[in-house]
Amino acid sequence: MLANAFRRAATMQSAASMRGSASAIRNVRNFRVHHPRLVNVGDLLPSVDLQEGVPSVVVNLAKETSQGKYLVIGVPGAFSPGCSAEHVPGYINSFSQFHDKGVEKIFIVSVNDAFVSGAWAKELGANNNVRILADSTGDFTDQLDLSFDASKFFGNARSKRYALIIQDGKVVEQFVEPDAVSVKVSAAPEVLKYLK
Repeated sequence: MLANAFRRAATMQSAASMRGSASAIRNVRNFRVHHPRLVNVGDLLPSVDLQEGVPSVVVNLAKETSQGKYLVIGVPGAFSPGCSAEHVPGYINSFSQFHDKGVEKIFIVSVNDAFVSGAWAKELGANNNVRILADSTGDFTDQLDLSFDASKFFGNARSKRYALIIQDGKVVEQFVEPDAVSVKVSAAPEVLKYLK
């Protein structure tokens, strides 16, 4: 059975090589296929302009996180129940604990316009330590390959719920919710445990 699994893996790897494509990077030991665009440990954050509060205030996370340790948190939508009641407040309320572990700032990213994100930041009491940014076009989220079809709930594609630990501009760990929206693996207490 194991020999068959290795043969299948070798066949898939050979087919991918013949196509001259990196679209299927095969990890034979763990039998996983990694999507080439899915954010992985060691990846740099995409250089995409986001907005903070209003469209004219531009923030580029690739530049903002180029030196030091940061968290980038992706959420499906501003003012949505899981994001407003649990996920984002968890990071706001425990910022000092993250700071004690060397985290300089926490950035919350949602696929919303800047005005909505700005109003949401005010309602949640976000400050300069935990900043809420608008990925109004969804380009940042798309380049991380962390978008999903949320049209049933939000009317368009949105961000999966995730947390990324960034060190000097590179992803050092990722916590992506398997179902895109639950508040489990990406919750503040879980990420804090990793930073022991």
